[in-house]
Amino acid sequence: MTSSSEQTDVVVIGSGFGGAIPAYHLAAGGAKVTVLERGPWLQSEEFEHDYLLGSSYTRAFDFVVGDGMSVLGGNCVGGGSVVYFAAMPRAPRFVFERHGSIGRRMWPGEITRDTLDPWYDRVTEALPVATQTWDDVSYAGGLWAAACNHSGRTANPAPVAVDNDRCVNCNFMMAGCRFDAKRSLLTNYLPAALAHGAEIRPLHEVQRLERTDDGGYRVHYQVVDGEDYRVHTGGGVIEAKIVVVAAGAGATPVILQRSEPSLGELPHAVGRYFSGNGERLNTAVINEERVREVLGLSREDGLVYAANHIGKGPTVANWDKLDGSLPEYERYSLEQLYFPPGLGTILAQTHGGEEPRWFGAAKKEMLSKWASWLTIFLMTEDDNEGVFGPPPPTGNAFRISQQMLGRGPLSYKPTANTRRGWALADADCKAILEKDGLATVEPWTNDVVGAYTVHPLASCRIGDDPATSALTPGHELRGHPGIFVTDGSAVPGALTVNPAMTIAALAERAVPGIVRAARERGVDVSYGAPAPDGSTSGRRGVLKLSPVAGH
Repeated sequence: MTSSSEQTDVVVIGSGFGGAIPAYHLAAGGAKVTVLERGPWLQSEEFEHDYLLGSSYTRAFDFVVGDGMSVLGGNCVGGGSVVYFAAMPRAPRFVFERHGSIGRRMWPGEITRDTLDPWYDRVTEALPVATQTWDDVSYAGGLWAAACNHSGRTANPAPVAVDNDRCVNCNFMMAGCRFDAKRSLLTNYLPAALAHGAEIRPLHEVQRLERTDDGGYRVHYQVVDGEDYRVHTGGGVIEAKIVVVAAGAGATPVILQRSEPSLGELPHAVGRYFSGNGERLNTAVINEERVREVLGLSREDGLVYAANHIGKGPTVANWDKLDGSLPEYERYSLEQLYFPPGLGTILAQTHGGEEPRWFGAAKKEMLSKWASWLTIFLMTEDDNEGVFGPPPPTGNAFRISQQMLGRGPLSYKPTANTRRGWALADADCKAILEKDGLATVEPWTNDVVGAYTVHPLASCRIGDDPATSALTPGHELRGHPGIFVTDGSAVPGALTVNPAMTIAALAERAVPGIVRAARERGVDVSYGAPAPDGSTSGRRGVLKLSPVAGH
């Protein structure tokens, strides 16, 4: 195995929202930036319309099974933005006042919805994010909206980072967008970072960090084979003055834990307080005749929600319970979601009967009605009960298959608070869709891979209290100056909505502090780049950097 060593100003680990945003701003400000991404660099024409082994679907995903919790994340240049469904709501105001499992405010005192709004505005401009109209929603979304209305509830088209003029309604969003309609980071921050000289290296998996004698850091990586992710084909070391860790909430704490022998003691909260964003999924088997009679809706060609649905992923959400006057753990959103074959077909449970209900004759009958399934995504408030055990020898998991599947060190034992939130959201979803016989509804089982999340959060969270937060409010790792964490692991807890918008806004907010730290370490870098396309209207309330002596 070959090894090499080199130097740069900034190493960014990961190229999702938490990595791409700092990479762009630092490169635009004049720093030499190297981005290390463990996954492949896929082009638009490589995003395939199937879910076969070896396709873009398995190449671009990372599915890690833990003890009581499984995490599905992105594994490619662009990270989760390539495989997400592009729903971009802002977190409700009450989220920033949550106490959660520590019994006092989790978020740093300086961060509220009001102070984060200018950074939300910048992300909205940069991607950009659009508010859908009812003309943009899919039939499945319209059905969910009609069912909500029939039950006396409200429904809202979700804000999305999708160019609806380019979208062809193929619904292969989870395998990457062939048409560049989904505004992933491949269409904005990353090409802008490249234009300013940043270097992006795919299939480079960071293993650990260590200090250099001058106060910088060595980043040790291994090169991953492009077809079999269990195989390493080389390795090397890069020295940098600043390291931005943005490998995702399922990998960032593992890299840091593996680095502890060489870095020194880590904050207690590294690898603790993990949140699955309180997520849960329900499957409704629609009674098409009742929907026609009660709601007056039908799709006469028979392709109602079938296999690769006509339409998009999430298009309509019910936000009635996003009410700050409700007690904690009773607040949640219910979002219509398309989930492709695979986990959705395995984990869906049949209606009624004895446990287990995820396989058997009744499940076979349920599968025959696949064309009339509707999936509802529940995002609740959990108790941050996830804990990472000792890290595996390499990577974030023990690789089981050549792509996608691994066994990881995360342990998650849901508390009574978390279970109560799930139960309330399950019951609400059931009440809406089973009213007047519109459908039968059941949650996905937790018996097979435990609970599950596509939005892992909080495993290295920001906060004011050193005992319960790994990072300062400015995203710097406590006790380790020059290391910053800007991905979903920095978010203090569950958000009750899709978190990409908040992760991105926090990353934007963290950049001035990272630039300041880089300047203090002798990097000739400035802050103040516009949005990737040159826009500046979203830049109100921007922090100004004070001059650093000699720069």
